[in-house]
Amino acid sequence: MALLLTEDQTLLRDSASGFLKQNAPIAQFRELRDRNDPDGFSRPLWHGFAEMGFCGILIPETFGGLALGPVEAGIIMEEIGRTLAPSPFIGTALLAATALVRGGTPAQQQAWLPRLAQGTLIATLAVDEGPKHAPERTALVARRAGNGFALSGTKTFVADGHVADLLIVAARTGGSPGERAGLTLFLVDPRAQGVRIERTIMVDSHNAARLTFEDVAVDADAVLGTVDGGWALLEGVLDIGRAALAAEMTGLGEEAFGRTAQYLKERRQFGRVIAEFQALQHRIAHLWTELEITRAAVLKALQALAEDPATAGTLVSVAKARAGATATLAVQEAVQMHGGVGMTDAFDIGFFMKRARVTQEMFGDAYFHADRLARATGY
Repeated sequence: MALLLTEDQTLLRDSASGFLKQNAPIAQFRELRDRNDPDGFSRPLWHGFAEMGFCGILIPETFGGLALGPVEAGIIMEEIGRTLAPSPFIGTALLAATALVRGGTPAQQQAWLPRLAQGTLIATLAVDEGPKHAPERTALVARRAGNGFALSGTKTFVADGHVADLLIVAARTGGSPGERAGLTLFLVDPRAQGVRIERTIMVDSHNAARLTFEDVAVDADAVLGTVDGGWALLEGVLDIGRAALAAEMTGLGEEAFGRTAQYLKERRQFGRVIAEFQALQHRIAHLWTELEITRAAVLKALQALAEDPATAGTLVSVAKARAGATATLAVQEAVQMHGGVGMTDAFDIGFFMKRARVTQEMFGDAYFHADRLARATGY
């Protein structure tokens, strides 16, 4: 498949770009941060996402969605990266929707998917328990109790967990931490007795949460997929999130590049615009080539997820690792080429550096994915 967008995908990109530039400029993000908004995102903007159909991007038409695919989801995430718009899009429209579409029973799908598509329900995935992404090390225990299970343990770095109406929790019903067997996904009401939620504002001023479960009772019909057999479903959902984050990092890297290139054309030093200095020309040219290679890797991973999610894992890891490294290069070069003002809060360019740091860590940094790739290929 050619590494090019189709005509319909190009129209979607233009639509998403126009919508976000008009309704979610970085000035809005700065305002949310400065007033410590309790949600951490704009509710009117989220309603706009729903009206545009973005909330249902991966949801079948029978449940009110657009029935599109990973490439289209990545297109929206890339545009989100350009404006740094905080929203529950990745947790709700991508992770939760994918989990329910692939692993939900007809009753679960009917109960939750229409609300996800309408933007009236915020959902998220709770998987990690330590400072680094390690889904195999899940230790949160789900023991059988009554007609269901009781969940006990903690989750960290849960994106938008403080505002979620539905949690999809990875728990261990068998095996030991470090094993893939024995994992199960559960649908959990965050208002259930025994759930404690602590909002955590990340370095990029986006939001996450630390969740504690103390004998949280869930019925047997809260199981998503099969008991003890949730690893494949979890990995498939995570790969959607990983590729989406790679797309977001591509967008933020390109935006940082564009802003820096423009600044080089405006800033004067020694009577000349600094874009005329050969050393800076070499650095900006190198960054451009890195971004182009990364864009191809990310699109290839998204296309592979659309064709066969079960075999796309290696390409997703290539894309996530590559995007993390390139975004880091882009924001470091951007801050340095802006000079002293690049380090000040008055200039927006620093926001891109902070967001790049967080998105690189989410769902596995470059080291995690290099190791995953090596293991998958027999090293």
